[in-house]
Amino acid sequence: MGKSRAGARDRDWFLATAYAVRNRVIDRWLEATRAAYENGAKQVYYLSLEFLVGRLLRDNVSNLRLTETLREALAPLGVDFDTLRQAEPDAALGNGGLGRLAACFMESLASLGIPAFGYGIRYEHGLFRQILREGWQHEYPEDWLTFDNPWEFARPEIAHDIGFGGSVEAVRVSEAEVRQVWHPAETVQAVAYDTPVVGWRGEHVNTLRLWSARALDPLKLEAFNFGDHVGALADRMRQEAISKVLYPSDETPAGQELRLRQEYFFTSAALQDLVRRHLRVYGDLRSLPEKVAIQLNDTHPAIAVAELMRICVDLHGIPWDEAWAITRGTISYTNHTLLPEALESWPVPLMERLLPRHMQLIYLINAHHLDEVRAGHPGDNRLLASLSLIEEGHGRRVRMGHLAFVGSHKVNGVSALHSELLKQTVFRDFHHIAPERITNKTNGVTFRRWLHQANPGLTGLLAEVLGPRVLDDAGVLEQLAPHAADAGFRDRFAAVKRANKEALAALIRRQLDLRVDPGAMFDVQIKRIHEYKRQLLNILETVALYDAIRSQPHLDWVPRVKIFAGKAAASYHRAKLIIKLTHDVARVVNSDPTVRGLLKVAFLPNYNVSLAEMIVPAADLSEQISTAGMEASGTGNMKLALNGALTMGTLDGANVEILERVGADNIFIFGLTTDQVEARRRDGTHGAAAIQVSHRLGEVLEAVESGVFSPDDRGRYRDLIGSLRGHDYFMVSADFDSYFEAQRRADARWRDGAGWMRSAVLNTAGVGWFSSDRTIAEYAEEIWRVPVRR
Repeated sequence: MGKSRAGARDRDWFLATAYAVRNRVIDRWLEATRAAYENGAKQVYYLSLEFLVGRLLRDNVSNLRLTETLREALAPLGVDFDTLRQAEPDAALGNGGLGRLAACFMESLASLGIPAFGYGIRYEHGLFRQILREGWQHEYPEDWLTFDNPWEFARPEIAHDIGFGGSVEAVRVSEAEVRQVWHPAETVQAVAYDTPVVGWRGEHVNTLRLWSARALDPLKLEAFNFGDHVGALADRMRQEAISKVLYPSDETPAGQELRLRQEYFFTSAALQDLVRRHLRVYGDLRSLPEKVAIQLNDTHPAIAVAELMRICVDLHGIPWDEAWAITRGTISYTNHTLLPEALESWPVPLMERLLPRHMQLIYLINAHHLDEVRAGHPGDNRLLASLSLIEEGHGRRVRMGHLAFVGSHKVNGVSALHSELLKQTVFRDFHHIAPERITNKTNGVTFRRWLHQANPGLTGLLAEVLGPRVLDDAGVLEQLAPHAADAGFRDRFAAVKRANKEALAALIRRQLDLRVDPGAMFDVQIKRIHEYKRQLLNILETVALYDAIRSQPHLDWVPRVKIFAGKAAASYHRAKLIIKLTHDVARVVNSDPTVRGLLKVAFLPNYNVSLAEMIVPAADLSEQISTAGMEASGTGNMKLALNGALTMGTLDGANVEILERVGADNIFIFGLTTDQVEARRRDGTHGAAAIQVSHRLGEVLEAVESGVFSPDDRGRYRDLIGSLRGHDYFMVSADFDSYFEAQRRADARWRDGAGWMRSAVLNTAGVGWFSSDRTIAEYAEEIWRVPVRR
């Protein structure tokens, strides 16, 4: 680093250590890439707008099995490994579950020895850094790249031209053939940055290739010399904005355009890159389905269907039917949501202006697709309208989920319930015409990150009791179940949990100046702030509990610490209001002496992977309380259960499968089912009906609505609470009483210390199936058709 030991700071020691560790990776990485091509192995390309990889030093050192070696090397230098790793910034390349899932999948692909590339965007500032002032969220640029990223390798020689706008010219190449030639009005370069992804025990290393936008003309020199110094850089700034920020606000037309530019930018770069690599080795695109598997992570890269067709038809002269067979045989699509607003669609005028050739191709794909539908279902105009790639109502829009479906040979949901709901709801008509297309691949998490690294105390205990094989095979966790009856083991399990809680309590004290009791139940809800995830339900129950503790002080109340963390989208005003309400309630509850410390509320700012690694091992109760039928899977539920937290949840997403594996006695299920939610929505049942029969809920809503928690602005939450009295789309009012009662069941279980700890052990024992290794093995065998190293 060019510094003496005396002048070196923690960041210098981190960088020096990271470079030393990186040297142990490079040879394995290059060898893995070479071997894949020499062996003719089929390669997986995972396209995702997010890769929430977090800090990588401990991840890489752990997977290389160098942790103790590194500690011993640093000790004589007076450097503490745990201190220097805190100097690593948390890579801001994702928002939440989608991005963290992609990171888990990349690690599992490497651990299972599957040759793979991850493709995404190298966001200079990522999502945003969340600063909370008086309970209000403010967004600031995340500066994670300011002091260099030692894990990435710049590849300026690998750059692809990405076009936007312009016109399409019909060029006659023979009497029988006319070729469409796209002349973009604007071209941006996508420049590659590669990060090695180290698998378990360092036996295989894959590549995460992220693209950075670079202007071809960085400076209009003539304008600069005439004194227009800002204008000379304007085009460069606009073009390079593509890789500045994750999820720019789409409230304005300019914001919508930037999002579409981002999606096409990284998707086109990825496809150009993988085609280049394929042709260099195999020479013919017709072998693409045999040698390449492309997985679309949600609808963000769905434009890949049209782009691969463009590459085949326009650039390589492949006939349409052959090109379509190549495209569909290569691409598969993962759906992550049933929310209509999250199934992306783009205005046709925007697509025609920004990607004119792709819009032509989408029209052609749609025409062939509807011809097939019409042939099989003549006269069914409703079906044609439902399955069309173009939505005609309320302004013509391109349905990207539909495009991804028709262009893929397999479409998967991410939990058993979600996959069934896909068949019954958003893709019902597609399932009718293509009943073999939809399959299920329940999500998983990498245990190397979320157990071995996040919870070394528990990992050591498990290895001692179950043997070292538990480090390699998550299925071994099943053998832990008999130990739940062993009081001695439960005490050791509880001691590990207590140490993790003490560490989190110290963090809360440092960040919030709030003292919490590690002996209290740590009740945790950590996830993106969204109405369907129902942080509002949690905070309303907190108010009800607060009122009950004050009014009935003679009862044996269980001490609780309610821990929240999560970011609201910059333009999601109601989610931001829920954050503010949480802080307002926390201010009142935490300062009220009549509560006697029995209830505390903590909202930890700027939620990221590193913060999750502190919270997850310390959690006692895991809040997975989304409206039934709205959470595709969830992965936080898996991480928390793995670390011995009991789930408080609805029958939604992967909660259903967790229930099956840990047993009904070791989870707290409440609330309406998916069918009941839909029935209430169809019947037009309003929240007022639930409020009318719940005296407790009525009092809570009145207190919040009247300004008890917001004396500075008594009308702050009037509209928020009013929505619960009306349509109550997310069933907060409808589920409140069931939720409150389930929380009291949790209290009763907590009072039985041995019973709670028995359930905690059984949760850890029961969730070995939720490993991302299992998920990736299923993708490999059933969708990608690639071999897996067992």
